[in-house]
Amino acid sequence: MKQSRLFNILDSVDSTNNYAMAKVHEGLATHGMAWFAHDQTAGRGQRGKEWTSNPGKNIILSIVLRPELIFRALPFQFSAFIAICCYEFLQKTTGQNFFIKWPNDIYWRDRKAVGILIENSFQGSEWKWAVVGIGINVNQMKFNKDVPKAVSLHEITGEEYEPVLLAKQLHEYILNKYNLLTEVSIKTIMPLYNELLYKKNELVKLRKDSAVFSTNIRTVNDAGQLITEDTMERNFDFGTVEWIF
Repeated sequence: MKQSRLFNILDSVDSTNNYAMAKVHEGLATHGMAWFAHDQTAGRGQRGKEWTSNPGKNIILSIVLRPELIFRALPFQFSAFIAICCYEFLQKTTGQNFFIKWPNDIYWRDRKAVGILIENSFQGSEWKWAVVGIGINVNQMKFNKDVPKAVSLHEITGEEYEPVLLAKQLHEYILNKYNLLTEVSIKTIMPLYNELLYKKNELVKLRKDSAVFSTNIRTVNDAGQLITEDTMERNFDFGTVEWIF
């Protein structure tokens, strides 16, 4: 493993989030430390789904951050901030338009380019650390049949990228944005998040339990609930509904 003060490279690991969280529990992690892996054998996505990646083709990155006090009252805004950072970084890198699919996937058109998984460490009731896992499809061209809507940056732009260099740049971008946060800038997070919301004001199909229904995406509130409207206004917590494409 090659190491620097903050950015560390692993040849192979079960999960960068597992690795980073172990460092947190061992007291060996500091704010801003990150681990990039060329290969991940047991990657995880949201809702317990598997995150698969061809070795050496993509960004597999976990960053340890100490949550700002204001985020402790509104934890979803931390997730929204990370999603916005990834959106901005990809837009600047590729010149393409992306969207944030609730809660924090990054989509290009109707295909997923980025998955984000945030796991937390608490001391009693105090939120001490967040481990931010980011997976970006970079040069991969073929995906498993169970992820038919995936897309890579190479597919989008036709260009080859260096995953390690891109991951270092993303890591630096997120830390710089995080360190510049103020009470004023934090108030802009949710308005910007909702500007970038995937399928905003469009009719979509969702599944809740065994019921599939059509509804219009309206907004996401400060608590992270998805607000939709059809014959009535509906509020959904994350994990209670599934998108139907």
